Amino acid sequence: MTVSSFPSTARRHDIDPLELYASAIDTSDYVARIAPRVRRLVPEVGRLLDVGAGGGQLGAALQDRALPWTAIEPSPSMRARLARLHVPPRIVPESWEEADVASSAHDTVLAATMPALFDDPERFLARCRIWARHTVIWVVPAHAGPRGLCFAGCLPSEWHREDETPGLDIVMRGLGLASRPHAMAFANWTFSGVVQDLPRLSAYLADRLGWSPSDDRRATLAAHLAAQALPDAAGVRLNIPRKSAVLVWGNS
Repeated sequence: MTVSSFPSTARRHDIDPLELYASAIDTSDYVARIAPRVRRLVPEVGRLLDVGAGGGQLGAALQDRALPWTAIEPSPSMRARLARLHVPPRIVPESWEEADVASSAHDTVLAATMPALFDDPERFLARCRIWARHTVIWVVPAHAGPRGLCFAGCLPSEWHREDETPGLDIVMRGLGLASRPHAMAFANWTFSGVVQDLPRLSAYLADRLGWSPSDDRRATLAAHLAAQALPDAAGVRLNIPRKSAVLVWGNS
């Protein structure tokens, strides 16, 4: 880890928030905890469509190695990650609203912790059901806590000021009674990010919070993160307890 001070005004925008999140998922037990819950509810995945795939970690763990799989992902940095997977998917480089995917061309549609789950769950579910021949799977945050800013869970709520309503509550409120999932399971896991340069992350978070370069809270934030950091061979590790819900709908 770099231990020297990192200027709060330097390289303000050089951290890709999607890459920051995906890197933390790489070093978390997310897939190890979530995938078995999914497998229990959906033993046969078949041809998989991963919508808003991100780094593709969960999709790669669930997809049937004997069959091709597809990922819808608009972010260039996440598409680059998907292309580097051991078994890369066919990539559709568009948003879910614009993606040209044939109806019922995939057995299972997966969507994990993406904005459409919270912004327009009813419409998004309808689209997923058109794409799925058999099953739709959503993975939704079920913990009370911030969902927007990566590592905001390490900060006091008066700093990040995000809505801490569990994502599951938002999703269920947005679904009509006829659209409720047919099955549900929960998994506890730990968002565990390995940070090589903690002062750099601290400066990035302060910038994202809109704090000026001279804001005295920057030093407090840096100290707050340092107090939570655990030694790691690659730097330090920040851990945030999480809980997710696996929601399943059947189309057959």
